Amino acid sequence: MKIIQALLIAALITALVAAGLLDDFDYRVSDWLYQKQGAITSDIVVVGVDSKTISKLGSVSSWIRRDIAKVIDYMNTNAPPAVIGMDFLFTGKNPDTAEFDKKLVEVVAKYGNVVVASAVIDDGDFDDPHAMWSETWQWDSPFPALAQVADTGHICEPSDADGIIRHQLLFVNVEERGRLNSFARVLYEKFCQAKGIAPNPPPTTESNGLYYLPFTAKSYADISFVDLLEGKIDAEVYRDKIVLIGALAPGMGEDFFTALDRSAPVYGVNIHANAIQAFQKNFFPREAEQSLQLIILFIVSFMAGLFFRAWKMQKVLIAWLIIFFGWFGLCKIFYSNEIILHVVWIPLAVSILFIGSVAINYTRARAEKDKVISTFERYVDPTIMNQLLSSDEALDVGGTLRNIAVLFVDIRGFTTMSERLPAPEVVEILNKYLTLTTECVRRHHGTLDKFVGDCTMAFWNAPLTQEKPVLLACRAAMDMINGSEKLRAELKKTYGCEVAFGVGVHWGSAVVGNIGSPFRMDYTAIGDTVNTAARLEANAPGGKIFISRAVADILGSQAAVTSLGNKVKLKGKKDGFEVLTLDALKETEEA
Repeated sequence: MKIIQALLIAALITALVAAGLLDDFDYRVSDWLYQKQGAITSDIVVVGVDSKTISKLGSVSSWIRRDIAKVIDYMNTNAPPAVIGMDFLFTGKNPDTAEFDKKLVEVVAKYGNVVVASAVIDDGDFDDPHAMWSETWQWDSPFPALAQVADTGHICEPSDADGIIRHQLLFVNVEERGRLNSFARVLYEKFCQAKGIAPNPPPTTESNGLYYLPFTAKSYADISFVDLLEGKIDAEVYRDKIVLIGALAPGMGEDFFTALDRSAPVYGVNIHANAIQAFQKNFFPREAEQSLQLIILFIVSFMAGLFFRAWKMQKVLIAWLIIFFGWFGLCKIFYSNEIILHVVWIPLAVSILFIGSVAINYTRARAEKDKVISTFERYVDPTIMNQLLSSDEALDVGGTLRNIAVLFVDIRGFTTMSERLPAPEVVEILNKYLTLTTECVRRHHGTLDKFVGDCTMAFWNAPLTQEKPVLLACRAAMDMINGSEKLRAELKKTYGCEVAFGVGVHWGSAVVGNIGSPFRMDYTAIGDTVNTAARLEANAPGGKIFISRAVADILGSQAAVTSLGNKVKLKGKKDGFEVLTLDALKETEEA
């Protein structure tokens, strides 16, 4: 049964995860664990069309084709960069800019180190943001004259289902041309060519061209376009570098949210810079097969669900901590070896199972405790029970000396009756009498100490101090005598035998507490006061209550008593110990 339950729970957890219910949370935690800012390469310089540039030059469309040619010519004349990437679309012919377009083509052709951007025409509506990149697209290429003299690469920014960029497109498939590499990849390969070094191999991708991008920085060393245009930048800043020219101003539609920082936007030109640096580092982790990770999740969930319920909580806690934090460490190790695991799946699954096991164990322990309490309450007064449950000290072995009223009650004629009647009937009769004595003790707030055969012992003023404990004890004694009359008549009619109670009550000091060993103890009272009460009960005839002078003095006019003087000799007591009978108690207390 437990195995079936564990299988069902594991299947449910796996199904919920497979349905994508944890995707957003998993994205967030994975970004936190995997995406760390690092040292940026010195090979990349970003020339930003920033707010300063726009405030001086005006709208980008009014000057970009004119002034970008000037900048390309200026840089190549002073300190040629290895490659220049223009993160702007120069598509279509415009009669108003024909002169500037011609100049741009001449400059690009002259130096041969320029890459321009292209984009696909996204007119589709796709539920899966990754699947869409397997399509073949129409695209906006550079105008024909520029396309003949410049390399080009796409600048598509693929976002995940939560709108965050974690991946890049190594290529897209476009009409007429076929595979079009990314802007960043074309720049990187052109840079390696200029430097005379072999480029690192591209990351392995599926047919959709997507690869996971380990981001390095939110921004790179950047300079203002207008400062470069006005010759204010030291030429050594961009000599032999990869120069990216792109938007760095709000409102230009080039800001994106990335896995490196979900709260602050990153401009597209800086995403290209991150991709170029990733090509240089040649570090491209790949997501582990989804189906394999789901199988692992199912197995771990099944094992945890099976053993968490069987183990003790300390062992479960240790196992949960090992799996929870161990998985984070394992994810980091795998990531450093270019394998990406889902960070949240396993820790969250075992946490749910851990919490569930805690709840189940608590419920089970509570049920067992309630069962013990309900059983133990039959033997121990509820007051003592509450004290035992609320105080650790109550479980310590030891006692205190205090004044208590002690009551003993015994059945007269019980031995003769037990010899004559069958055992089941004897037990039934005994249970009725013990039930009566117990009810009387509890009704008057006494502490039921023990049953010894057909004898009941109880005391008052412990464990809690009580008001008028002697009066309470004597009222319990009177109730026992009065209640026994009805039982005696019933027994006479049913079994043809009579029994009666003999009761003894004494007041004095005694040691009260947990007496015994740490493995077996009783909450009880010991001392001469207890022994004296037992002697009084032993000498009391059936239907009589024997009390001591100490009890009678405390009761005063509240009770009607008869002194027996020295007629009753108590074992262990010297002559002169006065014994009295309690004949009646007033119904109401005197003021």
